[in-house]
Amino acid sequence: MTVVDHPLVRARLTRLRDKTTLPAEFRRLVRELVMLMVFEATRGLETTAEHVETPMAGYEGRALAKPIIIAPILRAGLGMADGIHYLIPEASTGHIGIQRDEKTALPASYYIHLPARIEEAEVLLVDPMLATGGSAVAAIASMKKAGAKSIRFICLVSCVTGRRAPARGASRRADLHRGD
Repeated sequence: MTVVDHPLVRARLTRLRDKTTLPAEFRRLVRELVMLMVFEATRGLETTAEHVETPMAGYEGRALAKPIIIAPILRAGLGMADGIHYLIPEASTGHIGIQRDEKTALPASYYIHLPARIEEAEVLLVDPMLATGGSAVAAIASMKKAGAKSIRFICLVSCVTGRRAPARGASRRADLHRGD
C-alpha cells in the first residue's frame, strides 16, 4: 500500500471533499488528483531500451515494456480514467461492473469487458472510494480470472475496513489514498 502524502494532493483532496465544491470543479479536481497519483502508481513499471534519432544525434531512451490497461469499476471509476488517459493516451480501457447483492450484501459482478492480451498488460484498476474493499477484491478476482497478472489498484480515499480487506492473491495492491 502506498499513501501519496504530497501538498498538492492534500490541497486538492480537501477541495474535493468540501460540500460547497461545485460539480465542474469536482470533476477537474478528480482529474488533477488522478494525474498526480498515477506517477506513484506507475513508478515501478518496467521499461525497455529504445533508440530514437534527435535533430542532433541518436539517443538511447526508454519505452514502456508492457501495454497499459485502465479498468474503472463502473460507474464511479469512469471519472478517474480521463486523468490517466491524459498522461498515458496509448492506454486501452476495460470496464468492470460490480454492484452490491441486496440479499447477501456481497459484491456481484454484472459486467466485465477487458481488452485482448490482458495477460501481457499492466492493469490500473480505478475506483475513487475504497470502503469495505469488497468491490476491489471482486474486481481483482475477475481480472485475474480473465488472465491479468499485474494489477495496481488506485483510489482517492479509503477507510480502515477497506485497507484491511484481503487482496485474495492479488499480485500487487497499490492503494493510493489520503485520509480516513
